[in-house]
Amino acid sequence: MIQYREMEISDYQGVINLWTTSDGMTLRDADSQENINMYLQRNQGLSFVAIHNSQIIGAVLVGTDGRRGYLQHLSVSSDYQSRGIGQKLVDHVISALSNIGISKTHLFVNNTNEKAQHFYQKMGWFPRDEVRMFSYNSSTNSDV
Repeated sequence: MIQYREMEISDYQGVINLWTTSDGMTLRDADSQENINMYLQRNQGLSFVAIHNSQIIGAVLVGTDGRRGYLQHLSVSSDYQSRGIGQKLVDHVISALSNIGISKTHLFVNNTNEKAQHFYQKMGWFPRDEVRMFSYNSSTNSDV
């Protein structure tokens, strides 16, 4: 039986191990345990894990700016894919965001990650070609 619950910082090692082995996912220094801890504190009740036999097999990191939700990292272990786990994690996210009055959520997918793009489009997400993402880094570390 698969259990779903809010992500806690004590899940960090299992979650980072999952994310590290996920195809198409880009991790940065911003994904350090310290930074994820601060993120979870600022965005309580929005990130979730899927657990089977005491092992984290799925995880999603989500935050908000108060107007929109932002799905940052979603991954399901390759041994458990195509079983609806990713969909259930996203459903938890949409419900949690809705409970705090947020109805629109954005996410970023690497251009080359066609598998993830197909996954999201199958669930009703759509690409936004009319906008372009810009980033600014105030750190001297380009890997933030």
